[in-house]
Amino acid sequence: MAEASEAAPRSRNLPGLILGRISIPLLAIFTALLISSLVMIVSGTNPIEAYLALGEGAFGTQVAIVETLIKATPFILAGLGIALAFRGGLFNIGMEGQLFVGSVAAVLIGYSIKLPPVIHLIVALLGGMLGGAIWAAIPGYLKARTGAHEVITTIMTNYIALRVINWAIGVNGPMRAPRSVVPETRAVYETARLPLLISDSRLHAGIILALVAAVVVYWLLWRTVIGFEIRTVGANPSAARYAGINVELNIVRTMALSGALGGLAGGIQVLGLAPYNFTTGFNVGYGFDSIAVAVLGGIHPFGVTLAAILFGAMDAGARLMQLRTKVPIDIITIVQGLILTFVAANQIIRRIYRIRARVEEGPVSLSELWGGRD
Repeated sequence: MAEASEAAPRSRNLPGLILGRISIPLLAIFTALLISSLVMIVSGTNPIEAYLALGEGAFGTQVAIVETLIKATPFILAGLGIALAFRGGLFNIGMEGQLFVGSVAAVLIGYSIKLPPVIHLIVALLGGMLGGAIWAAIPGYLKARTGAHEVITTIMTNYIALRVINWAIGVNGPMRAPRSVVPETRAVYETARLPLLISDSRLHAGIILALVAAVVVYWLLWRTVIGFEIRTVGANPSAARYAGINVELNIVRTMALSGALGGLAGGIQVLGLAPYNFTTGFNVGYGFDSIAVAVLGGIHPFGVTLAAILFGAMDAGARLMQLRTKVPIDIITIVQGLILTFVAANQIIRRIYRIRARVEEGPVSLSELWGGRD
């Protein structure tokens, strides 16, 4: 009876709870756009014209929508990986390296072996996930066994992954494409490529996999024992250990799952987009930008998906905005940085707009997001 009586008021107040959760991100986006508008005005540009061009470049035509979805796909998967780690109390800054390793693993399987069409694609994607999982599990193991902070170790693994891959595709590297004048691998066989959803376009099935992954991550975190253990360890490791949960195992497992999502993001990029290979500069920035995506999405799988589409739209529309208004494309980086700042330090937004934190919430900061509080 007591549980029913508590659930009834909560269900009646559901719209208020939802509004409370999305108000800070929405106001952060609005404030970031407003401040960026001031920068444009100072530089002699009409911000309204610039934002209209940005919107048209992101959603104005079918081609624009396709590009937005293509840009959003790696953001969704990498953002889910970051959010999953946050829920487990871990800050996985190594998503960039895990995405790189996943890309290379998928490409290696894609061009080095021959398999039937569907099987080849599945094996290549699983290879990318496995590569990312192993690369992320290394910092997880170091933290579980020695207490080494994952922020430091994941940053270092980023550099290691980048340097090793640059060597592998460099001059005389084992993965360098024959007779290629630029550092790149060979293209994967057609049997390992993702199918197109729309003919004569670049939109591939990766977006479907990303949306499915969001649902799977939600189910994992809130509908399974593993997810309960991940969230419990993230909220209070000492209490989790007292309850009989293997904290060390959960640290390694959480990092591996996070890296697997990053590896899947990298694999989808190389198996879904021409020229279907890995080259220097490919996918640069997705791993780091996904941190902002995860934070803006409230480290919730569905929120991450919406935030990823927003970031994809900004990236897709930036070129038309620059072409029409001569606004440097770097203004998008400013907007994204401001959004992350205002969401992470949300007390700034609360003070500007006089929003009172709910009693049950208490003060919220980025560090608390590491614990993945519900």
